[in-house]
Amino acid sequence: MSPIVGVVLAGGLARRMGGGDKGLIVLQGRPILDHVIERLGSQVDQIVINANGDPGRLAGYELPIVADPMEGFAGPLAGVLAGMEWAARHCPGADWIVTAATDTPFFPRDLAARFEQAVEATRADMACAASGGRHHPVFGLWPVALGPELSRAMTVDGVRKVDVWTARHRLAVAEYAVEPYDPFFNVNRPEDVAEAERIAQDHIATGHRV
Repeated sequence: MSPIVGVVLAGGLARRMGGGDKGLIVLQGRPILDHVIERLGSQVDQIVINANGDPGRLAGYELPIVADPMEGFAGPLAGVLAGMEWAARHCPGADWIVTAATDTPFFPRDLAARFEQAVEATRADMACAASGGRHHPVFGLWPVALGPELSRAMTVDGVRKVDVWTARHRLAVAEYAVEPYDPFFNVNRPEDVAEAERIAQDHIATGHRV
């Protein structure tokens, strides 16, 4: 497969957390975003962060910051499009992007490889993750070539939901187990921070790498 661009989707409003950047919540002494970048960075050739607002707050990461290509916080699909357009401009050899959410510190370390296998096995156009029978469409493998088509879907057809757009294409699914924990557990509410710390501590105590 050609070089892959990893896109961390950090463009949300974090309403359930009282606003702000969920990726900057501290877990195990580091921002969750650090954990996400470390996991994704080992699977892709280049990382960019999709974030809206002042990019200066993320300058310490020394990574490209790309905002949604449309105003109004159009959701994660806008972040997918932002990543596609960035890859098309800056990484002409990259045919794919892989997206990951900024609030999910334990997602699988073989995600990109599993996506590639799923697409090749089913001749699909794209792939997403699933666990416990539930799809996680913000974790996906997306062809850069479909950027113009996605742009039209969003600007002309008003598409905002990821699953509405993926329904127009052949979608492969990489399924993961939810034991001993759901790898797509996300820190969405204040009480989820304590649960994330528990998951991390349990695996440190048993010698497993989360």
